[in-house]
Amino acid sequence: MARALVVADEVDHALWSDVGRVGSVDLLLSAGDLPFDYLEFLVDALEVPAVMVPGNHDRELGGYTLHAGLSVRAGFPERWPGPRGWANADTRVVTAAGLRIAGLGGSVRYSGGPNQWTQQQAARRARRLVRRARGPVDVLLTHSPPRGVGDGDDDPHQGFDCLHDVVRRLRPRWLLHGHIHPYGQRVEDHILGTTTVRNVVGSHIIDLEPAEHSAEIS
Repeated sequence: MARALVVADEVDHALWSDVGRVGSVDLLLSAGDLPFDYLEFLVDALEVPAVMVPGNHDRELGGYTLHAGLSVRAGFPERWPGPRGWANADTRVVTAAGLRIAGLGGSVRYSGGPNQWTQQQAARRARRLVRRARGPVDVLLTHSPPRGVGDGDDDPHQGFDCLHDVVRRLRPRWLLHGHIHPYGQRVEDHILGTTTVRNVVGSHIIDLEPAEHSAEIS
């Protein structure tokens, strides 16, 4: 089991003043739309692995890979523009704290931002993620929720249709998402098959157990 601090969309100012209040954690996860200096503060203070996906208000982070310890884009060394110390799981699977974490960032297209996608574009990105996963995962980290599962009624806050298929294929124990601000209201978890879907806007401490199928993954 990994104890994770999971953040998204809204800065928890109590963490700025006293990050020690979270106690011991094994992992940091971000579902997007947070200031990068805030994310860097958290990873520096807690000194644990950190995995993120970009939100619809974040800058474009795609196309960067690590090669021999250098950040590379289009075959040329280029500085990673994301938060220092964080791994980008967007359309990838990252292993951290003993968990396989698959990611899909961004939101439904509504204003032309760099991390906004039509339903068709999101479906293509989801298929890429499933191919790269090559089997089940423990956590699916997304910015937006699945469509009809805790999403909003207005166009910018509709969820992605494709996430239903991703959940069916990758069988995560958890789907953790942001994007839908609760504005002080209590948000209930949702269940898709055997997957718990949780809105993690703000900050949450979650004990993440590996999914039952983890033994299948070599």
